[in-house]
Amino acid sequence: MLKLGEKQRLSIIKTEPFGVYLAEFMPKKGDNLSDVEKVLLPIKQVPKDFGIGDSLEVFLYKDSKDRLIATVHEPAMTLGQIARLKVVQTSKIGAFLSWGLEKDLFLPFKEQTKRVEAGDEIPVALYIDKSSRLAATMRLYPYLSIAKGYQKDDMVTGTIYEIAPNFGAYVAVDDRYQAMIPQKELTQKLSVGERIEARVIAVKEDGKLDLSLREKSYMQMTPDGEKIMELLSANNGILPIGDKSSPEEIKELLPMSKNEFKRAAGHLYKERKIIISDKEIRKSER
Repeated sequence: MLKLGEKQRLSIIKTEPFGVYLAEFMPKKGDNLSDVEKVLLPIKQVPKDFGIGDSLEVFLYKDSKDRLIATVHEPAMTLGQIARLKVVQTSKIGAFLSWGLEKDLFLPFKEQTKRVEAGDEIPVALYIDKSSRLAATMRLYPYLSIAKGYQKDDMVTGTIYEIAPNFGAYVAVDDRYQAMIPQKELTQKLSVGERIEARVIAVKEDGKLDLSLREKSYMQMTPDGEKIMELLSANNGILPIGDKSSPEEIKELLPMSKNEFKRAAGHLYKERKIIISDKEIRKSER
C-alpha cells in the first residue's frame, strides 16, 4: 500500500522517458501493470544506472495537480512528526512553508494558533486534511508524546506553540513532549514560536510537565532584587508598590509574583537598600 506523507522503499517496475514507476512489490510475470498500485518518480530524480528491479527509499506527497508523486528529496518531517519551518508566503487562505520539497507545505488559517508572516519560523506538525492532502498545523498537542525521564528542577528547552490567556503557555519540550507554563508562572511576555529555556516545577501523574521561566526562589532572589533596584533608579527612587499591593499591581511593574516580590524586597530591606511600606517602596538614602 502506498502511504501518503511517509517514506517507503519501493521497487522500479516500469521506466518511461519522463521517469520511473515505483510499486511496493515487483509484479509477477503476466500481471497487468495497470492493475498495480504505483507512483511516479520524475526522471530528474532517478539515480544514474537505476532500472527495473532496483529499489529506492522515497517520500510520497501530492504535486500541484493533486497527483500522488514520489521524491528522493528529504522532507523536514513525515506524517505525524513536528518540525520548525519557515513561512515563505502568506495568502487569503493561509500560509506556505518551506520543508525541503519543490512544493511548499500549506498551513491553513484554521490551523494557526497565531497569524503568521513571511519570514517567521514556527513549529508545526504534518497531517492529512479532509481533502486527502498533506498540510501543516500549529495545534501540536495531539502530536506530542508524554515526557519520560524528566525530574523536578531539570532544565529543559522547548518551543511555545500556543498561549491560552486563562491557563498559560503550551510548550513542546525538545519539540516532542507535552508541557505547560501555568498562568502564574508567566512572568514575561511570550509569543508563539519562541524558543525558551525553563525549569521543571512539577511532573504530573500522567507524565505532563509544568514549567517555570524562573530559578528556584533562593537563586532568583538576587536577580529579582536587581530588577527592583533598577526600576527604582529609573523612577526617582520610588515605586508605588509595597507589602499590601495586589499581585496584579506588582505584575504591572515587575515580572514576578507577589511572593517573589516580597522575598526580594525583604532581602533588600535587610540589606538596608530600601524602605518599604504598605503601598510604596523607596530607595534608602543610607
